Amino acid sequence: MKTSWGKPVHVISFIRTLLIVLAVAVCTVAADDLEAVRKKAEAGDADAQHYLGVMYAYGKGVPEDYTEAVKWYRKAAEQGHPLAQSSLGVRYAYGKGVPEDDAEAVKWYHKAAEQGLVDVQYNLGLMYDAGDGVPEDDAEAVKWYHKAAEKGNAQAQFSLGWCYHYGKGVAQDDTEAVKWYRKAAEQGNANAQFNLGWMYDQGKRVPKDDVTAYAWLSVAAASGDEEARKFRESVKGRLTPSQLDRGQVMAREISERIEKEKAAGAE
Repeated sequence: MKTSWGKPVHVISFIRTLLIVLAVAVCTVAADDLEAVRKKAEAGDADAQHYLGVMYAYGKGVPEDYTEAVKWYRKAAEQGHPLAQSSLGVRYAYGKGVPEDDAEAVKWYHKAAEQGLVDVQYNLGLMYDAGDGVPEDDAEAVKWYHKAAEKGNAQAQFSLGWCYHYGKGVAQDDTEAVKWYRKAAEQGNANAQFNLGWMYDQGKRVPKDDVTAYAWLSVAAASGDEEARKFRESVKGRLTPSQLDRGQVMAREISERIEKEKAAGAE
């Protein structure tokens, strides 16, 4: 059973990816366009301020300058721009352009999370879970995991499932654990796939089913999870040849379904 996802990571992958996309986009900004952005930013346009912060953060069209990036992120963040609030939180979490300060990072994550940025909600849950920048608070962690999980964040779904499984910040409930593990597993989360396989192996709020356990463990192993591969081999030793065939077919069907959903989501 996977019971931990490691030390919380301060950078929200989705937000970081979005910022990188924005940074690449500004590579082609002409000098005239840059001046137009700067003028808008200086006139108080929050979108332009955030955009200019991204440019300085990644050195696109201007010299890379973390301090200048923070300056423009802050101007936009103080106007309530959620991406700027998230970006500023990341800068405090990593100490880039400002002294590292988890409490300040949490402050800005809170503002962005309260505006509905899903990945920031998950990240905030991690901060409360680990007690980074705030007192450790399992119930508050569950609250933010739940918000992000309900909106489809797979990592939050896995974390929420784990909290229900172990009664961490919420009443212990294997039925809820299975529900959230399954949602995350169907999105390709390898930890959730492993845990769902384990639940079927143990018969925890699902019928004990070695074939289904083998299938989910196989999908997790295909993602490079060595622990899942070893556990799968243990389950495999209990299967008849016909059960093994069924498990392999089921694993392929699960993988194909996940890939199909990912492709549909990318369109």
